[in-house]
Amino acid sequence: MTAAAGRAATGAGGEAAGNWRVLPAAEAGADAVAAVFGARGPAATCHCQRYKLAPRESFAALGREELTFRLQLQAADPPGPGLVGFEDDQPVAWCAVESRADYAGLLRAFKVPWEGRDENRADRGVWAVTCFTTRSGHRRRGYGSRLAVAAVEHARLHGARAIEGYPILTTAVITEELHVGTLGMFTRAGFTEVHRPTPRRAVVRLEL
Repeated sequence: MTAAAGRAATGAGGEAAGNWRVLPAAEAGADAVAAVFGARGPAATCHCQRYKLAPRESFAALGREELTFRLQLQAADPPGPGLVGFEDDQPVAWCAVESRADYAGLLRAFKVPWEGRDENRADRGVWAVTCFTTRSGHRRRGYGSRLAVAAVEHARLHGARAIEGYPILTTAVITEELHVGTLGMFTRAGFTEVHRPTPRRAVVRLEL
């Protein structure tokens, strides 16, 4: 992530203040990634592996230690599978973003984001933002909106020609359902809604 990308993210929605910067996971390091996900709660249970699991694999069967190890391996391969946001040098938030084709589970999905669309699922030029999480004790400060902005620049720098997100359309849900982001988070970052595969989910896209 360049300094320009960090500055762009700084002005994107929310009320976070202080010294904000964004780094790719591989540059942020394993300790920073682990700090954001923590040891308890939905983020620690998933470790951003929902779309990385092989058929018939499950969180329960693999266990938290294996899921943590897998994310560490993925994050060690530059640029890594996402971005880490830092406030005053403390890792506080995560955004999963990489080529859409790297999400094996997403490619197997039926409705979101594919139903009603004519898309080449193997197109590596289309990137996707699939998850946001904020470290316990640092929530409701607009970090997700800032990372949505940073994800656009990150994808552009790595050759993407378009970037997508799949936000939920209602906030009347359990907290963990909000990990895909809200429509407002994406539209403030320049995305445009292009499709609604289900009543609760949208597809948003930005051509780069």
